[in-house]
Amino acid sequence: MNNRHQTLEAKGLYKKYGKRMVVKDVDVCVNRKEIVGLLGPNGAGKTTTFYMITGMIKPTKGEVFLDEENITDAAMYKRARRGIGYLAQEPSIFSKLSVEDNLKIVLEMRKELSEDAQQEKLDSLLNYFSVDHLRNNKGGTLSGGERRRVEIARSLCMDPNFILLDEPFAGIDPIAVEEIQSILNSLKERDIGVLITDHNVRETLSITDRSYLLFEGQILKSGTSEFLADDEETRRLYLGEKFKLN
Repeated sequence: MNNRHQTLEAKGLYKKYGKRMVVKDVDVCVNRKEIVGLLGPNGAGKTTTFYMITGMIKPTKGEVFLDEENITDAAMYKRARRGIGYLAQEPSIFSKLSVEDNLKIVLEMRKELSEDAQQEKLDSLLNYFSVDHLRNNKGGTLSGGERRRVEIARSLCMDPNFILLDEPFAGIDPIAVEEIQSILNSLKERDIGVLITDHNVRETLSITDRSYLLFEGQILKSGTSEFLADDEETRRLYLGEKFKLN
């Protein structure tokens, strides 16, 4: 896997549905070794922006770059080969396969790795994400937190430089939220850039290095969690006057 890529960047994104422009001139940049949030109220355009960055939908105008390489027209599987992982909000593990086999089917695509190297990576990831004891369990039997850990472990089978997470805190209990937050911080320590979009604002802002706040299809504010939490306009339009980070 190519490890030279350092920056994932969207420039001047627009998206039009019919006569309605839902995203207008949005710039987003994610560097390796940082966690970036993409936030906003319902209808703000954050999910559309996120999907344009993943490659799930094409922008009406604007471009997405991996360093200097224009990947705007690259399919999602081609982006994955370039080191961009994606985790959907919906369960993505195979419910009838074991946890071990869920990872194996991805590792088997790594033709440059020997069988021994694939097995070594599999064991390492199961241990790292504390799911080794579940390796023989079927995917459909896992709790929400366990499933998320397995999904993130599986995404690391391809040694990504960036991971894009859609609602990682949805449908999991408070203890699992803390576990996922810890895992996301550990991804940063592994030199991976992380982009999160989530409706759980406090959980997201508590781990992001910086975030973009979309409002009516445009970037309203961007900055650190502390900046956004203290910003008067952000509190008035999105967070609420009584919002506190901790």
